[in-house]
Amino acid sequence: MIKTSLKKIVTLILKWEAKLVLKKYRPQIIGVTGNVGKTGTKEAIAAVMKSKLKVRQSSKSYNNELGVPLTIIGTMTAWGSFFGWLKVIYRGLVLIIFKEDYPDWLILEIGADRPGDVKNIVSWIKFDIAVVTHLPDIPVHVEFFSSKDQVAEEKMALPLSIKKDGLVIINHDDSNTQPFRDKIKARILTYGFDDGSDVRASNAHTIYEESGKLKFPSGLTFKLDHAGNSVPVRVNGTLGTHVVYPILAAIAVGISQDINLVTIVETITTYESPAGRLRILRGIKDSTILDDSYNSSPAALEAGLKALASLETTGPAGTGGRKIAVIGDMMELGSFTLEAHRQAGILASIFCNLIMTVGLRAKFAADAAQENNFAADNLFHFNDSVLAGKKLQNLIKPGDIIYVKGSQSMRMEKVVEEIMLNPDQKGKLLVRQESEWLNR
Repeated sequence: MIKTSLKKIVTLILKWEAKLVLKKYRPQIIGVTGNVGKTGTKEAIAAVMKSKLKVRQSSKSYNNELGVPLTIIGTMTAWGSFFGWLKVIYRGLVLIIFKEDYPDWLILEIGADRPGDVKNIVSWIKFDIAVVTHLPDIPVHVEFFSSKDQVAEEKMALPLSIKKDGLVIINHDDSNTQPFRDKIKARILTYGFDDGSDVRASNAHTIYEESGKLKFPSGLTFKLDHAGNSVPVRVNGTLGTHVVYPILAAIAVGISQDINLVTIVETITTYESPAGRLRILRGIKDSTILDDSYNSSPAALEAGLKALASLETTGPAGTGGRKIAVIGDMMELGSFTLEAHRQAGILASIFCNLIMTVGLRAKFAADAAQENNFAADNLFHFNDSVLAGKKLQNLIKPGDIIYVKGSQSMRMEKVVEEIMLNPDQKGKLLVRQESEWLNR
């Protein structure tokens, strides 16, 4: 990325340009925050909104002091290129000086690595709609915060900034947002599985496809209820009840903009989850990969492991049809590091037939699994994701389902690359396939 000194200068310039762009074009702005599920929620909202409106969403996870201005200007990062950043700045000036066709809506993902990150962004952007995903008990990026409550307070700065004529869309099932709800000035629309949700899901279950004697998960379906209407919703290429939440949030946004419910549901049917966010891929030897390699946090890993646990497999354990978890380090957890990894290892040991861990921190998960009487012969540990993937090639049997997850720095997509059926399509299917990442 950019050197620190250059980054500060570029960030200040792009922030100034972004302010002028917003003042000139006056788009309506949706902000998506929370501790897990932001990118999937943002992409699902964009898919729904684009069915009727002109929309631009944050690229990848452009959710910080640099990424947000880049989205507003409509450019990509120039990484470490000085001349590349000059082109980005020039693009911003062109938008300011000349009149161009600009989106009616911006969908901005808003993250927080440190205290003040969200508050800084809402100090210069007026959001029309805030969408809050989930604030778990052990949040990601908690390392630089004093407590989970401080993380929640930072994230909730976005919905608290919305004025009375705006809208806040919030996860009804999330008790950690409850203390803040009475402080919200805007109208609130809720989504979730619990009774009382304005946009409610129920009866979520996995869809399977059969090929010969094997059965493969291919997506999920659930019933949607809103304002007396009840419709079935199908989502292809992903699974797990936790991935229903981004879809519900997107449906809530669409409803708020008077997009027809039938149109919304049809759009969701063609929606694909972002790469590395529990996307179903075909693996070698007639196996299935649950590629959750984009990043990791305790809540997201637990949800993914529970999704793996819920799946039907073909064939008895030992002859194929096994459940395999490949768990990489979870970063930036501070004092929660040991506890979170041990809990993951214990959970995986309950229903997995084989566990593979990658990284120094993930060794805590392996140790906890073994202490929970998991067979040592089915437990493998590596410090390198490529080596883990190569070992896995020899272990996989037909009908196996392999769940892969770890923090960004662990590069768990390299595990997936080693065991996916069509590695020639990795540029399309996997995360971090840009040359800057591949050269690291």
